[in-house]
Amino acid sequence: MAAESDASDDSFESGEPTAVGVKLGSTRTVLKYPDVDGDLSTVRSLTCLATYEDAITGEERALFGERAAAEYPDRVEYMLRSGLPEDDERAELADRYFRELVDANKVPRDSTVVYAVPTMENDAGLENLTDVIESSPIGEVQMRSYPESLCGAVPALGDGVEAVNEVFIAVNMGSTNLEASAYRRGDQLVPFSTGSITGNDVDRRIVANVEEETQGRVHVDLTTAREYKEEHGDFEGFEPFSDVVQQPGGGSHEFTIEDSVQDALNWYLDAAVDAVANEFLPELANDFMKPYQLALSNDIALTGGMACIPGMTEEFERRLSEEIDREVDVVSPDDPDLAATEGAYRIAERLAGR
Repeated sequence: MAAESDASDDSFESGEPTAVGVKLGSTRTVLKYPDVDGDLSTVRSLTCLATYEDAITGEERALFGERAAAEYPDRVEYMLRSGLPEDDERAELADRYFRELVDANKVPRDSTVVYAVPTMENDAGLENLTDVIESSPIGEVQMRSYPESLCGAVPALGDGVEAVNEVFIAVNMGSTNLEASAYRRGDQLVPFSTGSITGNDVDRRIVANVEEETQGRVHVDLTTAREYKEEHGDFEGFEPFSDVVQQPGGGSHEFTIEDSVQDALNWYLDAAVDAVANEFLPELANDFMKPYQLALSNDIALTGGMACIPGMTEEFERRLSEEIDREVDVVSPDDPDLAATEGAYRIAERLAGR
């Protein structure tokens, strides 16, 4: 599994506790921790698992991450597709996946671990995720969980953990949920989450848009749609692009995409701004007027995979300012999709330092 980690095999032979940041994501899980030389290692892995029977011993074996998806696409399990393990079966798969991941990368057991967890109204799923976290072989020194939007805001708002002592708003644009929350010195105020405005919805709209734009001649799958979004989506300077598909009867067909990707992204951004402006912010103002005013005068942290789209942060700032008729400032970290893990690691580092 070397492709999923740059950590060396002998990284954790010292007896010193290690700070570890973890985000168990719906599509990818990310770990961050220092190796024995003090160099930071970042592990990115598809959150999936496939089992197979050993051809010699007959024992059940498991593959995880990219290798599982590549070798067993017909039966690989993505156990956190909704963001949480929905039932006992998915919880067991998530537990096995995470054990395989940390064992393969030699993450130390005598560690202080902070998990970035989603804010969702799903008590059963959150309880299952808690069970996976608590049964993990790592985190023997200390184990804590913090909201994903708070962890993501930490690298967006400073070089350390300054955000924990501020009053601000965080918006997390994920594959399976849009989250928004205000924070007052680390205390979460009026958490908001919706599964109806997601990166996955953008992928599905791109599929439909491509079929419509090509007058039914081209049908792309969700993986291709996601690649179009990630490679070509751009609010700063989108340019039409071409692709080629193979025809069922032989030969190929070249087509050009002009509107499909950006139309889907514009739908997403308008829907996200509307939810934040007309659902989340009014509730925050009603319940916590002074923190609401303070938070809007400070930077709003925008994180998550969708915030990686070029120009997303600036366009979100412009449209939200117009919607609420007030100038706001929106900032994103350098790597919005890795921000939650980075923030979790920084918090773990601070806890380990105590």
